[in-house]
Amino acid sequence: MKPVRPRIAFYAPMKSPQHPRPSGDREIARLTLRALTLAGFEPVLASELRSLELAGDPAAQMTMCTMAEHEIARLEQAFSPDPPDLWFTYHCYYKAPDLIGPQMAKTLDIPYVISEPSISPNRRDGSWAEFSKRSEAAIEAADLLLWTTHRDRPALAASGYDAKMKQLPAFVDAGPMPLRSPRQTEQPVELITVAMMRPGDKMESYRRLADALGHLDVPWRLTIIGDGERRADVEGVFARFGDRVRLIGQIDDQNAIRQHLESADVFVWPGIGEGVGMVYLEAQAAGLPVVAEDHAAASELVAEACTPPEDPRAYAGAIARLVAPDAHLAASKRARSHIDMCHSMDSAASTLRETLRETLTPLIR
Repeated sequence: MKPVRPRIAFYAPMKSPQHPRPSGDREIARLTLRALTLAGFEPVLASELRSLELAGDPAAQMTMCTMAEHEIARLEQAFSPDPPDLWFTYHCYYKAPDLIGPQMAKTLDIPYVISEPSISPNRRDGSWAEFSKRSEAAIEAADLLLWTTHRDRPALAASGYDAKMKQLPAFVDAGPMPLRSPRQTEQPVELITVAMMRPGDKMESYRRLADALGHLDVPWRLTIIGDGERRADVEGVFARFGDRVRLIGQIDDQNAIRQHLESADVFVWPGIGEGVGMVYLEAQAAGLPVVAEDHAAASELVAEACTPPEDPRAYAGAIARLVAPDAHLAASKRARSHIDMCHSMDSAASTLRETLRETLTPLIR
């Protein structure tokens, strides 16, 4: 007799895995669904209600809370004949709390899990106070918290949740091992980055990358994949380099992005304010050494070079060292090995299988 696959109600309040606009959060939600399946579960997308509120508007937050109440009523009716075995929420924080999962898990009398929970004590007052309270209430209600970044762990531990915390490192579907040959030194170094063109940290990362390239003393070309409201500003900061920089816009097809990555030599992105840093994993899966600044996400994910922030000469020097004839191929192999050992789909599935089986319920085995 074929074993029963425990059914998991999956929810991503920040962005549904079916949302039309690509982003790191959408990709992680999709990867988590695949990892749960690989781990032996049957995940079903429970809701696409989005609770993301970026402006700090209390009225908008209360409107979303009302919408969540209606969604709960719908889900209670939908799940009453055949409830899932577990509720799994990806990402819960003060701008996108889980307004559905705690009540659904209580009503259905099933375990409740949150992956990538985040607590921001300084948001308990102010324009996000209500959402912060709701987010922390969901985190408190959870039976298991799967933390990903070391940046999130201290606040969770300080709230007394150590006993129900397990690490789920960021992961990626690495795909087949890329075939790489020694770099042809007579050719310019092919650099690549993949990032949206938004105000704030993204734009500042582009500025710092341009500053660093001004100090790079080997022939190079840069391909930029991405688009956004600050495209004109990105074009402006790289204008001095002429046709050495090619902006090819947004690409939604992950296979097409992978082809661009595999045809490059080094992935470059300073990564200011990156949350999980999925682009670093995707680049290394394609066998690309990565050069980043030493920020929280990069320091956990990058196998090769994390340089001091705001040091363009050090950043350029790291690129030059990685593309030296006796260094590049070895660095490429180390990048891919780092993914296979620490951040693969198989490792994530194994973690999910063990933590959900051992920590939560005898139904999951």
